[in-house]
Amino acid sequence: MTQPDIDAEYRQVREECGLVERPDRVWIEVTGPDAAEFLQSQVTNETEALEPGAGVYAALLDRKGHLQADMRILRVDAEEFLIDTEPAAGPCLLKHLDMYRIGRKVEVSQTGRSLFSLIGPGAIEVTGLAPGSENDFAAATIAGAECLVVVTAFGLDVICSPEAGEAVRSQLESDRAVPVSEVAAEIVRVESGRPRFDADMTAANMPAEAGIIERAVSFTKGCYIGQEPVARLHYKGRPNRHLRGLRPVGEVAHGDPVRLGDRGLGTIGTAALSPASGRIALAILRKEAEPGSTVTVDAAAGPVEAEVVELPFIEGYPT
Repeated sequence: MTQPDIDAEYRQVREECGLVERPDRVWIEVTGPDAAEFLQSQVTNETEALEPGAGVYAALLDRKGHLQADMRILRVDAEEFLIDTEPAAGPCLLKHLDMYRIGRKVEVSQTGRSLFSLIGPGAIEVTGLAPGSENDFAAATIAGAECLVVVTAFGLDVICSPEAGEAVRSQLESDRAVPVSEVAAEIVRVESGRPRFDADMTAANMPAEAGIIERAVSFTKGCYIGQEPVARLHYKGRPNRHLRGLRPVGEVAHGDPVRLGDRGLGTIGTAALSPASGRIALAILRKEAEPGSTVTVDAAAGPVEAEVVELPFIEGYPT
């Protein structure tokens, strides 16, 4: 297999438009007269106030406020929502929504979609659409197929039926979206300081520890599972752990322990080698890992020093 030219792919997603297919996302439809109210009572962000064509980033928590899943929720119409989430979170989210819908006029079903991420400043030129703020979306016809085009932090996502996927992808490539590897997309994500479920944040973490409070949590909506511990920590406490950026001097990998002296602080989440930023990593670490401090990563080849830094590594993308 030919190895990707990461330098060229990185320039593509930073300067023009790269295309990444994401076949592993889990898709869930929530429909019915009570769909908006139902989701409002289950997830961390506002769903009832969403207008059709708007979306939101949210999380599902347990009763102690720990993450069970994160997701994007799109309001397709008054009684239909489309949710996508990480493969590791999909079964838990689907089971939860199906269980708690009992007694409500709601249907929950797993469905299929093809998703193509257009990453870079040229994404709007490829589609001709700029629907608005992040998670807003608009309908579009691409290669004769009905699609949704969604604003992301890095460009646009194009969603279509699996049957139309091949034709849509071919059209996007014809419109100058250049295929790039997942590696290039992950570099941009790490540089932006955005954590990924099951890579950087897990069921051991609360939203504040993962650095997603501003994007994922509404403090003005009604009750939802896990609300009390999240609100208590936000208004009265200080997280014991924080999402941090690391600049290691050598190679590190996911799961490598991070310590300050003999004290364990956490583990590496996602590590990347960026053409612009060098070696970088995300990690949720104990509060002793303050920006400006130096920690030790117990990597496979031996201890590696790393500087703790504020996020994002590169300005220009929202965090």
